[in-house]
Amino acid sequence: MNHNAAARELFRGLPDRYDVLVEVLSFGQNARWRRTMVDAAIHPAPSTVCDVATGTAGVACQLVERSEAWVVGVDLSEPMLERGQRTIERHKLGDRIDLVAARAEQLPFPDAAFDALTFTYLLRYVEDPAAALRELARVVRPGGVVASLDFHVPPAALPRLAWRVYTRAVLPVAGLLLGGRPWARVGRFLGPNIEQHYRRYPAAWLRDAWIDAGIVDVNVRSMSLGGGLVMWGRRSA
Repeated sequence: MNHNAAARELFRGLPDRYDVLVEVLSFGQNARWRRTMVDAAIHPAPSTVCDVATGTAGVACQLVERSEAWVVGVDLSEPMLERGQRTIERHKLGDRIDLVAARAEQLPFPDAAFDALTFTYLLRYVEDPAAALRELARVVRPGGVVASLDFHVPPAALPRLAWRVYTRAVLPVAGLLLGGRPWARVGRFLGPNIEQHYRRYPAAWLRDAWIDAGIVDVNVRSMSLGGGLVMWGRRSA
């Protein structure tokens, strides 16, 4: 099973309780990380933003609530997009957010179509992160902001030990109790997947891949003792 197919299968049973459980199981850290990423994406103020791996449209909604931008949310999981559409309608934001089913590696937009682009928890679900970054950068105008967030492995010994205990022992059980088998499967998957990803693509490699994709002035911010990673930069001329 390739990375895209694995992502579709993993997220298939999650949409109905995703927004609540992702905050509970992250102890509210996901919301902090999102705010930090959106802070970077909306300065300077964009008119158009592409939010890739938009899922249930949480970041897309925050982007339009905190800026004047029109947002296109992209995701390959149609059940997640369906949930996102209901969220958009509930918040009465349908006139400023459009949702599109597409792969991050093959975006259905022309070059330089957006003033800014955000992506969340994406690169662990693509076959070639460097190629995906080049495609993401392609649709951003020169000077536009690219910003992302993802999980990370804490570098210090004690936080890393606590992180491993939580991801290996607590998260699968908590997921099962709060969200049933689909969330238990996610709980078992996340810890090993995150560590495997960063063994292959450490943060220094990611920064270089951003630069190779044509993104300059790249910033890397470690969040929550290293459990999260927010990055942002500008599309070069």
